[in-house]
Amino acid sequence: MRNVVVVTAGLSDPSSTRLLADLLGAATLAALDQDARLEIVELRPLAHALTDHLLTGFATGELAEALKAVAAADAVIAVTPVFSASYSGLFKTFFDVLETGALDGTPVLIAATAGTARHSLVLDHALRPLFSHLHAVVVPTGVFAASEDFGSVDGGASLRSRVDRAAGELAALVAARPAAQRLDQFDRDLAAMGDFEDLLRK
Repeated sequence: MRNVVVVTAGLSDPSSTRLLADLLGAATLAALDQDARLEIVELRPLAHALTDHLLTGFATGELAEALKAVAAADAVIAVTPVFSASYSGLFKTFFDVLETGALDGTPVLIAATAGTARHSLVLDHALRPLFSHLHAVVVPTGVFAASEDFGSVDGGASLRSRVDRAAGELAALVAARPAAQRLDQFDRDLAAMGDFEDLLRK
């Protein structure tokens, strides 16, 4: 069973960001020729918990579960609205508080939404550098959707084509990678303690 986690940072309800996230998630599941499970992490309800985490250094409740899900994912789909020509602050905060190394080698599909196609460069100028810094493996095709893409004269066929191509690339990376077997921090601490005790015995 492969775990695909979709992180979506839309602020309205409903939002075009969540709509794009759902399209990408469904397309990825369809492209995977094996059992897979999709989990949606909606950041809007976690905004207060994220602020508390920044102030205290601790994650609790639903935020802790969301961070754990991303760290254990076989693939991540990350979707943000565009704010000031970049990703939103809420989106960036979530990935700021991820444990160091949580995305090492994880396939990631990046996507963004905005009111106009003029913001499409956000994929390569902001999102791709962010996930490269986090040592994720970013698929070649990013998906940008402007408002006009959802009600285009071709019925959204152009957007669907980009979604299917990106989802296929993500599925190929997942298939080529062993299933994620990540330890959470508690398990890591226990393992480290065991190694230290073994060293003392020697």
